[in-house]
Amino acid sequence: MTDVTRDVAEDEEDVYGLTAELVRGVHEAIADGSVARIEELVEPLHAADVADLLEALDPEERRLLIAVIRHTFDPETLSYLDETVREEVMELIGPQELAHAIAVLDTDDAIDLLEDLDEEEKRRILESVPAEDRRALEEGLTYPEDSAGRLMQRELVAVPQHFTVGQTIDFLRASRDLPDDFYDLFVVDPHHHPVGSVPLSRAMRSGRTVRLADIMETELRPVSVTMDQESVAHLFRQYGLVSTPVVDESDRLVGVITVDDVVLVIDEEAEEDLLAFVGAGETDFHAPPIEVAWARVRWLFVTLINAAIASSVILQFEATIEEIVALAVLMPIVAAMGGNAGVQVVATVVRALATRRVSPWSNLWRVVGKEVVVNAINAAVFAAVVGTGAALWFDNWPLGGVLAGAMVFNMVWAGFAGTVIPLTLARLKIDPAIGAGPFLTTTTDVLGFFAFLGLATLFLL
Repeated sequence: MTDVTRDVAEDEEDVYGLTAELVRGVHEAIADGSVARIEELVEPLHAADVADLLEALDPEERRLLIAVIRHTFDPETLSYLDETVREEVMELIGPQELAHAIAVLDTDDAIDLLEDLDEEEKRRILESVPAEDRRALEEGLTYPEDSAGRLMQRELVAVPQHFTVGQTIDFLRASRDLPDDFYDLFVVDPHHHPVGSVPLSRAMRSGRTVRLADIMETELRPVSVTMDQESVAHLFRQYGLVSTPVVDESDRLVGVITVDDVVLVIDEEAEEDLLAFVGAGETDFHAPPIEVAWARVRWLFVTLINAAIASSVILQFEATIEEIVALAVLMPIVAAMGGNAGVQVVATVVRALATRRVSPWSNLWRVVGKEVVVNAINAAVFAAVVGTGAALWFDNWPLGGVLAGAMVFNMVWAGFAGTVIPLTLARLKIDPAIGAGPFLTTTTDVLGFFAFLGLATLFLL
């Protein structure tokens, strides 16, 4: 990175989001008990930046900050907080303020807050919400978790297809229940079925006498309230959507999903896959240590079993290792190269499955063939280098040949297994991000040790 690029990057960090200087200032103001200074520092911040600030503080500082900014607290801040910190902040602001926050937030954000509460607290909060909003929230909570029904917001603009642009503008100016931000006008028939959409920019450029039916886009891609949010995200990514209507079982328009919600879904799904792949669980970064430890213990237990299986294979060749001690030095190379090559393949295939560039029901052998060829090329290069190095190091060319052969076998196998395992798990409706890693590690370790020690037993003794 050049000096100019670095300066620009640092300037951008200062412009967007929190700065280290601001966080230090808040720490000092809290320590000094300077309420005026805290308000001065926090007041200009966007709700997302306030959320980041709350997460950067320890629990006691967080409590003091909430006490200071409580009268100006932006409810939208809650929607930007990580789950653990959000629960803590919701307790700090109290049930009355929480009920107000839920009433003023868009329904999708409000439902996101409510779904984390226990049933008693949820009931108490809903009783404090106006009846019309309460009905919408209660219905939203009946939809499956991670579905379009939970993701959608009910605030939208729906107009009849006989309206003109002028009538639509007058309607928008007179209506009191419009969403804060919207991108499309959804055109509906008398049964409230969506039949088209008009981008807001197109409506503003058209004359008042132009009928919406003449300028609307009829190629709608409505989603069902029960559609999984990951499928919704794929729809937005595939067709470059800004918003899309949501329909119920009768195909009536009940909500809208916008791109800002989908960005969060994509981020959550990518994070979920990454954490699952390394066995870190889905715990919040701010969760207590005991909770994080428990979430990770399952992966570590699987790793222990894998290591025990690999050790049992090594034990079968105890006599060979005693005869040729250099084998013990070189064994980790075979396992590590196969394991790392396989992880590269698994990561590529899992991501391709998530983005639907690969289907578990098609292109199987084309994908397998490509990854096997790629790993075979890499294996040939590294086997030549490592085999030659081992031969020179131990002055034993047959040993170098055995090492090279085992590496080629294990890395080619890693290309095959790293593709087939996640695709097979996907066919079985098992998340490949969770299951592929342990299966792959076991096979590359066991087969790598077996190939290396087996070839050594055949050709070196």
